[in-house]
Amino acid sequence: MIRNLRKQYPRGGLAVQLTGGEPTLRDDLVEIVKMIKEEGVQHIQLNTHGLRFAYDPNGVELAKKLREAGLNTVYLSFDGVSPSVNFKNHWEIPFIFDTFRKARVTSVVLVPTLIKGWNTDELGAIIVFAAKNMDIVRGVNFQPVSLTGQMSRSEREKARVTIPDAIKYIEEQTDGQISRDAWYPTPVTDVISDFVEAFTGEPKLHMPIHPACGMATYVYVKRESDGSIEFTPITKFIDVEGFFEYLKEKTEELKKGKNRYVVGLKILYNLRKFIDSEKQPKDINLWKLIFNIFIKHNYKALGEFHYNFLYIGMMHFMDLYNYDIQRVMRCGIHYLVPGGKVIPFCTFNVLPDLYRDRVQKEHGIPIKEWIRIKGIHTIGEAIKYKRNIKKLESSELYRKTYADFREWLNKR
Repeated sequence: MIRNLRKQYPRGGLAVQLTGGEPTLRDDLVEIVKMIKEEGVQHIQLNTHGLRFAYDPNGVELAKKLREAGLNTVYLSFDGVSPSVNFKNHWEIPFIFDTFRKARVTSVVLVPTLIKGWNTDELGAIIVFAAKNMDIVRGVNFQPVSLTGQMSRSEREKARVTIPDAIKYIEEQTDGQISRDAWYPTPVTDVISDFVEAFTGEPKLHMPIHPACGMATYVYVKRESDGSIEFTPITKFIDVEGFFEYLKEKTEELKKGKNRYVVGLKILYNLRKFIDSEKQPKDINLWKLIFNIFIKHNYKALGEFHYNFLYIGMMHFMDLYNYDIQRVMRCGIHYLVPGGKVIPFCTFNVLPDLYRDRVQKEHGIPIKEWIRIKGIHTIGEAIKYKRNIKKLESSELYRKTYADFREWLNKR
Protein backbone atom coordinates (compact mmCIF):
# COMPACT_ATOMS: atom_id res chain seq x y z
CA MET A 1 0.00 0.00 0.00
CA ILE A 2 2.82 2.42 0.87
CA ARG A 3 4.71 1.58 -2.31
CA ASN A 4 1.58 2.30 -4.30
CA LEU A 5 1.26 5.67 -2.57
CA ARG A 6 4.87 6.47 -3.42
CA LYS A 7 4.15 5.83 -7.12
CA GLN A 8 1.37 8.42 -7.36
CA TYR A 9 1.78 11.02 -10.14
CA PRO A 10 3.52 13.46 -10.36
CA ARG A 11 5.36 12.86 -7.10
CA GLY A 12 4.69 10.05 -4.68
CA GLY A 13 2.83 10.77 -1.46
CA LEU A 14 5.11 11.80 1.40
CA ALA A 15 2.70 11.87 4.36
CA VAL A 16 0.90 8.97 6.06
CA GLN A 17 -1.40 8.84 9.07
CA LEU A 18 -1.86 5.57 10.95
CA THR A 19 -5.40 5.37 12.27
CA GLY A 20 -7.87 2.76 13.45
CA GLY A 21 -9.61 1.68 15.59
CA GLU A 22 -6.77 2.32 17.98
CA PRO A 23 -3.37 1.70 16.36
CA THR A 24 -1.44 1.55 19.65
CA LEU A 25 -3.08 -1.83 20.33
CA ARG A 26 -0.91 -3.36 17.60
CA ASP A 27 2.17 -5.23 18.78
CA ASP A 28 3.99 -4.42 15.54
CA LEU A 29 3.32 -0.65 15.48
CA VAL A 30 7.00 0.30 15.79
CA GLU A 31 7.92 -2.04 12.92
CA ILE A 32 5.14 -0.54 10.78
CA VAL A 33 6.41 3.02 11.38
CA LYS A 34 9.98 1.96 10.59
CA MET A 35 8.90 0.24 7.37
CA ILE A 36 6.92 3.29 6.20
CA LYS A 37 9.90 5.55 6.85
CA GLU A 38 12.20 3.20 4.95
CA GLU A 39 9.85 3.41 1.95
CA GLY A 40 10.56 7.14 1.66
CA VAL A 41 7.61 8.67 3.49
CA GLN A 42 8.77 11.89 5.14
CA HIS A 43 5.93 12.58 7.57
CA ILE A 44 4.18 9.94 9.70
CA GLN A 45 1.31 10.70 12.06
CA LEU A 46 -0.24 8.45 14.71
CA ASN A 47 -3.98 8.99 15.24
CA THR A 48 -4.70 7.87 18.81
CA HIS A 49 -6.60 8.51 22.04
CA GLY A 50 -3.22 8.00 23.72
CA LEU A 51 -4.42 5.87 26.63
CA ARG A 52 -1.69 3.28 26.28
CA PHE A 53 0.91 5.98 26.81
CA ALA A 54 -0.73 6.66 30.19
CA TYR A 55 -1.47 3.19 31.59
CA ASP A 56 1.27 1.04 30.05
CA PRO A 57 4.32 0.77 32.37
CA ASN A 58 6.39 0.72 29.17
CA GLY A 59 4.63 3.75 27.70
CA VAL A 60 7.74 5.95 27.72
CA GLU A 61 9.79 3.24 26.03
CA LEU A 62 7.08 2.75 23.39
CA ALA A 63 6.94 6.49 22.66
CA LYS A 64 10.74 6.62 22.36
CA LYS A 65 10.81 3.64 20.00
CA LEU A 66 8.10 5.18 17.83
CA ARG A 67 9.98 8.48 17.64
CA GLU A 68 13.24 6.73 16.83
CA ALA A 69 11.51 4.59 14.17
CA GLY A 70 10.37 7.74 12.38
CA LEU A 71 7.08 8.92 13.91
CA ASN A 72 6.77 12.69 13.41
CA THR A 73 3.46 13.70 14.97
CA VAL A 74 0.92 12.33 17.43
CA TYR A 75 -2.61 13.22 16.31
CA LEU A 76 -4.26 13.10 19.73
CA SER A 77 -7.99 12.96 20.37
CA PHE A 78 -8.98 15.82 22.70
CA ASP A 79 -12.63 16.87 22.69
CA GLY A 80 -12.48 19.46 25.46
CA VAL A 81 -11.01 20.44 28.82
CA SER A 82 -14.00 19.33 30.91
CA PRO A 83 -14.31 15.66 31.95
CA SER A 84 -17.97 15.43 31.01
CA VAL A 85 -17.16 16.40 27.42
CA ASN A 86 -13.79 14.71 27.01
CA PHE A 87 -14.68 11.50 28.82
CA LYS A 88 -12.49 9.58 26.36
CA ASN A 89 -9.12 10.62 27.83
CA HIS A 90 -9.57 13.68 30.09
CA TRP A 91 -8.11 11.98 33.18
CA GLU A 92 -5.22 10.41 31.27
CA ILE A 93 -4.10 13.51 29.33
CA PRO A 94 -1.71 14.69 32.11
CA PHE A 95 0.00 11.29 32.12
CA ILE A 96 0.05 11.03 28.32
CA PHE A 97 1.74 14.44 28.18
CA ASP A 98 4.18 13.37 30.90
CA THR A 99 5.11 10.31 28.85
CA PHE A 100 5.64 12.41 25.73
CA ARG A 101 7.87 14.85 27.60
CA LYS A 102 9.98 12.03 28.99
CA ALA A 103 10.23 10.42 25.55
CA ARG A 104 10.96 13.78 23.83
CA VAL A 105 7.87 13.55 21.64
CA THR A 106 7.46 17.24 20.82
CA SER A 107 4.95 17.29 17.97
CA VAL A 108 1.42 16.69 19.25
CA VAL A 109 -1.71 17.96 17.52
CA LEU A 110 -4.91 18.08 19.59
CA VAL A 111 -7.94 16.87 17.60
CA PRO A 112 -11.39 17.84 18.94
CA THR A 113 -14.54 16.56 17.21
CA LEU A 114 -17.04 19.43 17.39
CA ILE A 115 -20.73 18.85 18.16
CA LYS A 116 -23.05 21.81 18.51
CA GLY A 117 -24.16 22.30 22.12
CA TRP A 118 -21.82 19.58 23.34
CA ASN A 119 -18.37 21.14 23.26
CA THR A 120 -18.74 24.25 21.11
CA ASP A 121 -18.45 26.41 24.22
CA GLU A 122 -14.96 25.02 24.92
CA LEU A 123 -13.13 25.95 21.71
CA GLY A 124 -11.36 28.92 23.27
CA ALA A 125 -10.40 26.85 26.31
CA ILE A 126 -9.01 24.09 24.09
CA ILE A 127 -6.78 26.61 22.28
CA VAL A 128 -5.59 28.04 25.61
CA PHE A 129 -4.85 24.49 26.82
CA ALA A 130 -2.76 23.89 23.70
CA ALA A 131 -0.93 27.20 24.21
CA LYS A 132 -0.03 26.30 27.79
CA ASN A 133 1.56 23.06 26.57
CA MET A 134 3.46 24.36 23.56
CA ASP A 135 6.63 22.58 24.62
CA ILE A 136 5.01 19.49 23.04
CA VAL A 137 1.78 20.71 21.35
CA ARG A 138 2.18 22.12 17.85
CA GLY A 139 -1.44 22.82 17.06
CA VAL A 140 -5.17 22.12 17.25
CA ASN A 141 -7.12 20.64 14.36
CA PHE A 142 -10.88 20.93 14.91
CA GLN A 143 -13.16 18.47 13.13
CA PRO A 144 -16.85 19.44 12.87
CA VAL A 145 -18.89 16.28 13.36
CA SER A 146 -19.90 13.97 10.53
CA LEU A 147 -23.42 12.75 11.26
CA THR A 148 -24.09 9.06 10.71
CA GLY A 149 -27.24 6.96 10.82
CA GLN A 150 -30.82 8.04 10.27
CA MET A 151 -31.45 11.49 11.73
CA SER A 152 -34.34 13.86 11.21
CA ARG A 153 -33.62 17.39 10.04
CA SER A 154 -34.35 18.77 13.51
CA GLU A 155 -31.89 16.30 15.08
CA ARG A 156 -29.22 17.22 12.54
CA GLU A 157 -29.70 20.93 13.17
CA LYS A 158 -29.16 20.37 16.90
CA ALA A 159 -25.79 18.69 16.33
CA ARG A 160 -24.53 20.23 13.08
CA VAL A 161 -21.68 22.71 13.31
CA THR A 162 -19.89 24.10 10.26
CA ILE A 163 -16.45 25.61 9.73
CA PRO A 164 -17.86 29.18 9.71
CA ASP A 165 -19.71 28.36 12.97
CA ALA A 166 -16.48 27.18 14.60
CA ILE A 167 -14.55 30.25 13.44
CA LYS A 168 -17.25 32.49 14.94
CA TYR A 169 -17.17 30.60 18.26
CA ILE A 170 -13.36 30.93 18.41
CA GLU A 171 -13.56 34.66 17.75
CA GLU A 172 -16.10 35.07 20.58
CA GLN A 173 -14.26 32.82 23.04
CA THR A 174 -10.86 34.47 22.50
CA ASP A 175 -12.32 37.97 22.97
CA GLY A 176 -11.73 38.74 19.31
CA GLN A 177 -8.00 37.99 19.44
CA ILE A 178 -8.36 35.18 16.87
CA SER A 179 -10.84 36.92 14.61
CA ARG A 180 -12.73 35.53 11.65
CA ASP A 181 -10.47 37.39 9.19
CA ALA A 182 -7.41 35.49 10.48
CA TRP A 183 -8.40 32.35 8.57
CA TYR A 184 -7.61 31.15 5.05
CA PRO A 185 -8.84 28.09 3.11
CA THR A 186 -6.26 25.32 2.82
CA PRO A 187 -5.72 25.55 -0.98
CA VAL A 188 -4.06 28.98 -0.67
CA THR A 189 -0.90 27.01 0.10
CA ASP A 190 -0.84 26.08 -3.59
CA VAL A 191 0.63 29.55 -4.23
CA ILE A 192 3.66 28.51 -2.14
CA SER A 193 3.95 25.14 -3.89
CA ASP A 194 3.84 26.81 -7.32
CA PHE A 195 6.62 29.21 -6.37
CA VAL A 196 8.92 26.60 -4.80
CA GLU A 197 8.39 24.31 -7.79
CA ALA A 198 9.28 27.10 -10.22
CA PHE A 199 12.25 28.19 -8.10
CA THR A 200 13.77 24.71 -7.68
CA GLY A 201 12.70 23.16 -10.97
CA GLU A 202 11.51 20.10 -9.05
CA PRO A 203 7.89 18.88 -8.72
CA LYS A 204 6.42 19.68 -5.30
CA LEU A 205 3.37 18.52 -3.43
CA HIS A 206 0.27 20.60 -4.12
CA MET A 207 -2.95 20.82 -2.11
CA PRO A 208 -5.55 22.25 -4.51
CA ILE A 209 -8.31 20.72 -2.42
CA HIS A 210 -11.84 22.08 -2.35
CA PRO A 211 -11.95 25.36 -0.36
CA ALA A 212 -14.92 24.10 1.69
CA CYS A 213 -12.84 21.24 3.11
CA GLY A 214 -10.58 23.13 5.49
CA MET A 215 -9.45 26.43 6.99
CA ALA A 216 -6.36 27.30 9.01
CA THR A 217 -4.32 30.02 10.64
CA TYR A 218 -1.19 30.45 12.73
CA VAL A 219 -1.10 32.43 15.96
CA TYR A 220 1.78 33.74 18.00
CA VAL A 221 1.35 32.99 21.70
CA LYS A 222 2.45 35.48 24.35
CA ARG A 223 2.46 34.36 27.97
CA GLU A 224 1.86 37.12 30.49
CA SER A 225 3.44 37.14 33.97
CA ASP A 226 0.06 36.48 35.58
CA GLY A 227 -0.32 33.24 33.60
CA SER A 228 -2.76 34.64 31.05
CA ILE A 229 -2.38 34.00 27.33
CA GLU A 230 -2.48 36.52 24.49
CA PHE A 231 -2.97 35.41 20.89
CA THR A 232 -1.79 37.32 17.84
CA PRO A 233 -2.72 35.78 14.47
CA ILE A 234 -0.03 35.92 11.82
CA THR A 235 -2.39 38.04 9.72
CA LYS A 236 -1.98 40.88 12.23
CA PHE A 237 1.64 41.50 11.25
CA ILE A 238 1.97 39.93 7.79
CA ASP A 239 0.17 41.14 4.68
CA VAL A 240 -0.70 37.58 3.64
CA GLU A 241 -2.70 38.48 0.55
CA GLY A 242 -0.12 41.01 -0.64
CA PHE A 243 2.70 38.53 -0.10
CA PHE A 244 0.85 35.78 -2.00
CA GLU A 245 0.14 38.11 -4.92
CA TYR A 246 3.85 39.01 -4.98
CA LEU A 247 4.77 35.31 -4.99
CA LYS A 248 2.43 34.75 -7.94
CA GLU A 249 4.24 37.50 -9.87
CA LYS A 250 7.64 35.99 -9.10
CA THR A 251 6.40 32.52 -10.05
CA GLU A 252 5.35 33.79 -13.46
CA GLU A 253 8.76 35.45 -13.92
CA LEU A 254 10.50 32.16 -13.12
CA LYS A 255 8.27 30.24 -15.54
CA LYS A 256 9.21 32.72 -18.28
CA GLY A 257 12.89 31.99 -17.72
CA LYS A 258 14.04 34.70 -15.33
CA ASN A 259 17.18 33.87 -13.38
CA ARG A 260 16.15 32.31 -10.07
CA TYR A 261 18.99 33.96 -8.16
CA VAL A 262 17.81 37.38 -9.32
CA VAL A 263 14.26 36.50 -8.30
CA GLY A 264 15.50 35.19 -4.95
CA LEU A 265 17.40 38.41 -4.24
CA LYS A 266 14.31 40.47 -5.11
CA ILE A 267 12.21 38.45 -2.66
CA LEU A 268 14.91 38.81 -0.01
CA TYR A 269 14.95 42.56 -0.55
CA ASN A 270 11.15 43.02 -0.67
CA LEU A 271 10.12 40.50 2.01
CA ARG A 272 10.21 43.08 4.78
CA LYS A 273 7.58 45.17 2.96
CA PHE A 274 4.98 42.57 3.87
CA ILE A 275 5.90 42.42 7.56
CA ASP A 276 4.70 45.07 10.00
CA SER A 277 7.78 45.41 12.19
CA GLU A 278 5.82 47.36 14.83
CA LYS A 279 3.27 44.57 15.32
CA GLN A 280 5.43 41.48 14.85
CA PRO A 281 6.62 39.59 17.97
CA LYS A 282 9.83 41.09 19.28
CA ASP A 283 11.52 37.81 20.20
CA ILE A 284 11.52 36.19 16.73
CA ASN A 285 13.09 37.06 13.40
CA LEU A 286 10.08 36.52 11.17
CA TRP A 287 11.88 37.73 8.05
CA LYS A 288 14.58 35.09 8.52
CA LEU A 289 12.05 32.34 9.22
CA ILE A 290 10.05 33.07 6.07
CA PHE A 291 13.18 33.50 3.98
CA ASN A 292 14.48 30.09 5.08
CA ILE A 293 11.17 28.43 4.22
CA PHE A 294 10.70 29.95 0.77
CA ILE A 295 14.29 30.30 -0.42
CA LYS A 296 16.10 27.46 1.36
CA HIS A 297 12.87 25.43 1.16
CA ASN A 298 13.98 22.95 3.78
CA TYR A 299 12.02 20.86 6.29
CA LYS A 300 14.06 22.17 9.22
CA ALA A 301 13.12 25.79 8.45
CA LEU A 302 9.44 24.85 8.29
CA GLY A 303 9.78 23.06 11.63
CA GLU A 304 11.40 26.14 13.18
CA PHE A 305 8.39 28.16 12.09
CA HIS A 306 6.04 25.60 13.62
CA TYR A 307 7.84 25.76 16.96
CA ASN A 308 7.33 29.52 17.17
CA PHE A 309 3.65 29.58 16.26
CA LEU A 310 0.56 27.59 17.23
CA TYR A 311 -1.24 26.07 14.26
CA ILE A 312 -5.05 26.13 14.39
CA GLY A 313 -6.96 24.39 11.65
CA MET A 314 -10.18 22.59 10.91
CA MET A 315 -11.30 19.94 8.47
CA HIS A 316 -14.97 19.14 7.93
CA PHE A 317 -15.38 15.58 6.71
CA MET A 318 -18.65 14.95 4.92
CA ASP A 319 -21.60 12.68 5.66
CA LEU A 320 -24.63 11.53 3.67
CA TYR A 321 -26.51 14.73 4.50
CA ASN A 322 -23.95 17.14 3.01
CA TYR A 323 -22.17 14.92 0.49
CA ASP A 324 -20.69 16.96 -2.36
CA ILE A 325 -19.16 15.29 -5.42
CA GLN A 326 -17.13 18.43 -6.21
CA ARG A 327 -15.38 18.08 -2.86
CA VAL A 328 -14.71 14.37 -3.44
CA MET A 329 -13.12 15.15 -6.80
CA ARG A 330 -10.64 17.48 -5.08
CA CYS A 331 -9.99 15.39 -1.98
CA GLY A 332 -6.58 15.74 -0.33
CA ILE A 333 -6.87 12.92 2.24
CA HIS A 334 -7.19 9.30 1.13
CA TYR A 335 -7.32 5.76 2.44
CA LEU A 336 -4.84 3.19 1.17
CA VAL A 337 -6.30 -0.32 0.92
CA PRO A 338 -4.90 -3.69 -0.11
CA GLY A 339 -5.11 -4.21 -3.85
CA GLY A 340 -3.71 -0.83 -4.81
CA LYS A 341 -6.72 1.48 -4.60
CA VAL A 342 -6.38 4.99 -3.19
CA ILE A 343 -9.86 6.06 -2.03
CA PRO A 344 -10.98 9.60 -1.02
CA PHE A 345 -11.54 9.84 2.73
CA CYS A 346 -15.19 10.89 2.61
CA THR A 347 -16.04 8.33 -0.08
CA PHE A 348 -14.50 5.55 2.01
CA ASN A 349 -16.44 6.47 5.16
CA VAL A 350 -19.70 7.88 3.77
CA LEU A 351 -20.34 4.97 1.39
CA PRO A 352 -19.34 2.12 3.75
CA ASP A 353 -21.17 -0.63 1.84
CA LEU A 354 -18.89 0.03 -1.13
CA TYR A 355 -15.68 0.71 0.77
CA ARG A 356 -15.12 0.64 4.57
CA ASP A 357 -17.36 -2.29 5.51
CA ARG A 358 -16.39 -4.36 2.49
CA VAL A 359 -12.65 -3.83 2.98
CA GLN A 360 -12.80 -4.55 6.70
CA LYS A 361 -14.88 -7.70 6.18
CA GLU A 362 -12.48 -8.94 3.51
CA HIS A 363 -9.32 -8.35 5.54
CA GLY A 364 -10.52 -8.61 9.14
CA ILE A 365 -9.96 -11.63 11.40
CA PRO A 366 -13.06 -13.26 13.03
CA ILE A 367 -12.87 -13.21 16.83
CA LYS A 368 -12.72 -17.02 17.12
CA GLU A 369 -9.81 -17.14 14.69
CA TRP A 370 -8.06 -14.33 16.60
CA ILE A 371 -8.37 -16.27 19.86
CA ARG A 372 -7.00 -19.40 18.20
CA ILE A 373 -3.95 -17.48 16.93
CA LYS A 374 -3.30 -15.03 19.80
CA GLY A 375 -5.00 -16.60 22.81
CA ILE A 376 -7.95 -15.66 25.03
CA HIS A 377 -5.69 -13.40 27.10
CA THR A 378 -5.57 -10.89 24.21
CA ILE A 379 -9.27 -9.91 24.25
CA GLY A 380 -12.01 -8.66 26.56
CA GLU A 381 -11.52 -8.15 30.28
CA ALA A 382 -7.96 -9.46 30.12
CA ILE A 383 -6.76 -6.40 28.23
CA LYS A 384 -9.38 -3.82 29.16
CA TYR A 385 -8.08 -0.62 30.70
CA LYS A 386 -9.90 0.12 33.97
CA ARG A 387 -9.87 3.79 34.89
CA ASN A 388 -9.57 4.83 38.55
CA ILE A 389 -10.87 8.41 38.44
CA LYS A 390 -10.34 9.10 42.14
CA LYS A 391 -6.71 8.04 41.97
CA LEU A 392 -6.05 10.02 38.80
CA GLU A 393 -7.70 13.20 40.08
CA SER A 394 -5.78 13.05 43.36
CA SER A 395 -2.41 13.11 41.60
CA GLU A 396 -0.27 16.25 41.57
CA LEU A 397 0.19 15.84 37.82
CA TYR A 398 -3.55 16.02 37.20
CA ARG A 399 -4.01 19.06 39.45
CA LYS A 400 -1.09 20.89 37.84
CA THR A 401 -2.27 20.15 34.28
CA TYR A 402 -5.78 21.47 34.87
CA ALA A 403 -4.91 24.17 37.44
CA ASP A 404 -5.97 26.99 35.11
CA PHE A 405 -9.17 25.24 34.02
CA ARG A 406 -10.97 24.73 37.32
CA GLU A 407 -14.14 26.37 36.02
CA TRP A 408 -14.49 23.56 33.50
CA LEU A 409 -13.86 20.61 35.84
CA ASN A 410 -17.36 20.62 37.30
CA LYS A 411 -19.14 21.45 34.07
CA ARG A 412 -22.50 19.69 33.63
